[in-house]
Amino acid sequence: MRPPGRSRRLLTSLASVATAATMVTGLTVAAGHAAHADPASADDFYTPPSPLTGEAGDVLKYEESEFYLDPLKLIEPDADVYRLMYRSSDTHGEANAVTGTLLVPEREWRGDGARPLVSYAPGTQGVGDDCAPSKKLALGLEYEGPFVTGLLALGYVVVVTDYEGLGTPGMHTYVNRAAEAHAVLDAAKAAQQVPEAGLSADSPVVLAGYSQGGGASAAAAELVDEYAPELDVKGAYAGAPPANLAEVAPVLDGHYAAGFLGFSLLGLDAAYPEVNLDDVVNDEGRRVMDEIADACTEDAILGYAFMRTSKLTQDGRALEEYLGEEPYASAVAEQRIGLRAPDVPVFVLHSRLDDIVPYGQGRQMAVDWCERGGTVQFTTSYVPSHVGGMLRAYPQAVSVLSGMIKGEQPRSNCGSLLGS
Repeated sequence: MRPPGRSRRLLTSLASVATAATMVTGLTVAAGHAAHADPASADDFYTPPSPLTGEAGDVLKYEESEFYLDPLKLIEPDADVYRLMYRSSDTHGEANAVTGTLLVPEREWRGDGARPLVSYAPGTQGVGDDCAPSKKLALGLEYEGPFVTGLLALGYVVVVTDYEGLGTPGMHTYVNRAAEAHAVLDAAKAAQQVPEAGLSADSPVVLAGYSQGGGASAAAAELVDEYAPELDVKGAYAGAPPANLAEVAPVLDGHYAAGFLGFSLLGLDAAYPEVNLDDVVNDEGRRVMDEIADACTEDAILGYAFMRTSKLTQDGRALEEYLGEEPYASAVAEQRIGLRAPDVPVFVLHSRLDDIVPYGQGRQMAVDWCERGGTVQFTTSYVPSHVGGMLRAYPQAVSVLSGMIKGEQPRSNCGSLLGS
């Protein structure tokens, strides 16, 4: 299922741009720190109205925004950009306000039918308010900007959720299955309500994401019929999904991405009142968690690489050891993806050499879906590292998503998955 020549060349070029963007991430970290202070007017946008009105997916407000591919703001994709706030639902189904970015290609849609919409679930951004993708996109600091640009170049409208608590009040509920799924699906509903997007109820919708975004996209695929039956969702792409946190957490302790474990624990603490980190951490642990609560991805990697959480607890046990005990065990179990059949076809790609999100649990999610009757195309890559897997996945993911938009189902390989 290969895109036509022009699109294929475009995707190859964009993959090269993405590679370059990833390599230069380290060089732009300093710029990211310097840009943490947003104008007051921008911060004001992230304050929700009270009370929240309407239904899930309703637009609460929106305004023009910006999108750059570089922190010097020299490269600006051809798209009209809007920052929006919409109503969504948290882990427990309670109403919340979520922000995001809507990007509309300036070129006319020349494909068949209504212009398609991609609800894009971003990968790990951090948990501090300055980490919100809508802020990073406007500052030219969003590492997934080249991927978004590729979708825009194909004529698709793209909406990128900030998830719960990124920019808006409260802690970001990082890798929380239900809250992220709701945010992704409600972003698509909201996008259809913005007149400038040129969308309609008939617009085909696809879901996409890698890493944290892969988990969010996968979780959303499981809830389409229940939570967003009004959307014409054609399928989803879920790259390297953290589908089972109980298997992801042990990998992160002492890892260069150990700060991500802090993100996860803060998210659980925020979403579940019965989970109280203060009962577990010592004074040093409280200090570290308070710092991580304001951290973005680059901060976590630079500041907490190879951190051993056994030094942060009152009894000297590693934090992930608590995940098998209550009240953590039940909260972690609720984040499991794969126990519900996806309502739409899903393309999953995961590198066997992923060094952050274990390959085995991602593959098990696909097996679980197959056993429940889902339509799943699972692809194994052998590109080293989590970042390498992302770059490898993107061109194929775009090709499969384009096929879904045209009504083509991904080639299910459930037979081989269940037979192995």
